Amino acid sequence: MNVPVEHSRRIPGMSCQGCVSRMRQAIQARDATAEVTGIPSEKRLEVVTALSVTALDETLEAAGYPPDDGASPAAEHDDGPPGGTIETAAPPDDTGRATTRRLSISGMSCAGCVRTVQQALARTPGVVSASVNFGTHTAQVRGDADPDALVRAVVGVGYGAEPIVDMREAERARAEKDQATYRRRIRGSLLSLALAVPLMASMFVHHPQPLGAGRLYWLAVGVLTLGVMAGPGRHFFVNAWKNLRHHQANMDTLIAMGTGTAWLYSMAVVAVGPALPEAARGIYFEASAMVIGLVLLGNALELRARGRTSEALKRLLDLQSRTARVIRDGEEREVDIDAVREGDRLRVRPGERLPVDGEVTEGHSHIDESMLTGEPLPVAKGQGDEVSAGTVNGKGGLVYRATRVGANTRLGRITEQVASAQNSRPPIGQLADRVSSLFVPSVMIIAVITALVWFNVGAEPRVIHMLVTATTVLIIACPCALGLATPISTMIGVGKAAEHGVLVRSGEALQTASRLTTLVVDKTGTLTEGRPRVTEAEVLDGDERQALALVAALERGSEHPLAAALMAHAEAQGIAPAEITGFDTVTGGGVTATTADGRPLLLGNARLLEDAGIALTAGREIAGELEDQARTVVYLAVDGTLTALFGISDPLRHDTVAAIRRLQADGLRVVMLTGDNAHTAAAIAAEVGIDDFHADLLPEDKHAEIERRQAVGEVVGMVGDGINDAPALARADVGFAIGQGTDVAIESAGITLMRGSLHGVAAAIEISRATLTNIKQNLVGAFGYNALGIPIAAGALYPLTGTLLSPMIAGAAMSLSSITVVSNANRLRLFAPSRASDSPAPATTPQESPA
Repeated sequence: MNVPVEHSRRIPGMSCQGCVSRMRQAIQARDATAEVTGIPSEKRLEVVTALSVTALDETLEAAGYPPDDGASPAAEHDDGPPGGTIETAAPPDDTGRATTRRLSISGMSCAGCVRTVQQALARTPGVVSASVNFGTHTAQVRGDADPDALVRAVVGVGYGAEPIVDMREAERARAEKDQATYRRRIRGSLLSLALAVPLMASMFVHHPQPLGAGRLYWLAVGVLTLGVMAGPGRHFFVNAWKNLRHHQANMDTLIAMGTGTAWLYSMAVVAVGPALPEAARGIYFEASAMVIGLVLLGNALELRARGRTSEALKRLLDLQSRTARVIRDGEEREVDIDAVREGDRLRVRPGERLPVDGEVTEGHSHIDESMLTGEPLPVAKGQGDEVSAGTVNGKGGLVYRATRVGANTRLGRITEQVASAQNSRPPIGQLADRVSSLFVPSVMIIAVITALVWFNVGAEPRVIHMLVTATTVLIIACPCALGLATPISTMIGVGKAAEHGVLVRSGEALQTASRLTTLVVDKTGTLTEGRPRVTEAEVLDGDERQALALVAALERGSEHPLAAALMAHAEAQGIAPAEITGFDTVTGGGVTATTADGRPLLLGNARLLEDAGIALTAGREIAGELEDQARTVVYLAVDGTLTALFGISDPLRHDTVAAIRRLQADGLRVVMLTGDNAHTAAAIAAEVGIDDFHADLLPEDKHAEIERRQAVGEVVGMVGDGINDAPALARADVGFAIGQGTDVAIESAGITLMRGSLHGVAAAIEISRATLTNIKQNLVGAFGYNALGIPIAAGALYPLTGTLLSPMIAGAAMSLSSITVVSNANRLRLFAPSRASDSPAPATTPQESPA
């Protein structure tokens, strides 16, 4: 084996720690000792491995992450952002973010269409992944393919496509189109049934034979039926013809074949009735009209129910302002939101919604940020403070500078994530995808076999029985229900999660969250508020002000919560930072430096000082007392001597104990992993009711503990603060980023909690379980319907009952199956997580705000 060498590779397709996790697993499969660290924001992967450069690049390419030709230079870096399970990312665009394009797809009528469109898009050069959603009739494509090429690919297989540029405008256009389609199908259904119902009723009163004057009557009925087929039912035949030209088949093919066969046979009976045996003179015009009427009615009702599934996304889109008041060249003017640019100065009046993200330059006000944080109290904002799009200004006026606009705002990225998750599919849907790709051809073969069996060995009149059974098989088969089973429930589940402050990254994360058996939690910022403060300061050697000056010098610039607490304590004493040199960070330990006169400095935990050979005896008793009070102890050593120690308290979140109990009641084993000392960890664990905890852990230790649990069959979720726990979050089956929705968490986590509460984790798991249960119900219903309906349509019950299933009943049953699936999925809209009734509800309406 070669000596391990450090390599730095640029990976264009890396967008989060989920990608890093996949690459790490691929590399460690060939070199178990390899160390892999990724920085998604820089598209950089650092690898220490014994593999050669060629072998490393081959491994990365096989994992779906080919490196760029030019490797980025190695550099010192912090841990990357957290990650969860997400889809394979596409190459970045000019801004360095993964390119995702959306298309509105027209002409799809069943799951078979979805498969066809998805394959056409996937084959387009430059496409990394493509996902088509039958519920919204949209496609989501990752890659650098030209939009025109994507449209041509869809048109090339017989469907229509149009790029979605403005999501809000596209949603509005879709709603208008759906409403127009709904009205058209209702009208078509009424026209069809207006012909079919009287025809059916007349059969019980008088049913003229297709002879003599009766032939003229049936000829007129045939012409009227043809009008129904060419008018309200025209799209079935047009789409069937398109599919035939492209060597494909879908639900429209089945309906067109079924109703067309019934009409053609009936016209043949009218034309040559006297030449046929009396038993073969059956006429089925009313069946063709009735089937078209019922299917159109079913489609209309399905469309209406389907339109309610994306309400969470609509509410998010409604939060986005359409205009902004911009100050340019000393003049104030109102412009379209798309015309706002970074650096523009904007004025916001009292009560108005902020149009873009920015930094306050003038004025003072209180802003309702509940749509981002879930906190009900408005937050004071003044000069230098950051503000976010979609939040609501209070009574004061503000002028602020735009820092992020359009889709780059926090609200825009949240909306993008919800839309992406709603368009993704959980792995459970793959079975339906595979079945639907073979469904229509299989049904056509079954119809032919049914016809042959009845014609050769069936009871008399064989021709009539052959026609009825073959037509009924074609009509009763319903790939729509299969196609709707997964995406409709996923859309509603993701939307329901968003309403409770939970942003789900993908259908895969949604499904995996439902199977979690163990939940690993960090302490600081997860169980606690993440806003620690110094409660005790004990100086053992030297002057207190001098010690605090050194602490301030060591901690300035650090973003760690404990560092912020120490800095705040020093500033409160009016202490200015001392001069130091040679500053360095020790991962999981603390910081080191040298004073201006050359004395070494160490500030951090006990392990840092003990590893440096510094005796802690003088402070042992004090530290023990502080740790027994659940304090985190930070030690300062100057020139090899313990100089001071600080007790830092980070209070528990007000709802942590209740949230832990709720998670345990949901059947999860809750485990605390922390880098804090064992005494403090034990005190916190006892207070919140956690039996299983591990202290004094480095980031890699947390990663290893999760890996160990996974090896024995546990499905592990990890809750962290979004940055410090990156390796563990990436390793977990689902990573939950908790906090106030930081940009890096929104980009990278498998699931992001917009509010800083573990109740959000419980809500996410409960919603995911409800969603997966709903999907399974839909799939069982869809598969069961076809498994039962097709044999009955083929005449399986004829030996027992002596009757065959009517094509009209088949048409009604086919429509009912889709309506049933959509209606069952919409039950999810009524689902409420266990604590929803007594927890602060995040605002989800334009009057309030979505999470």
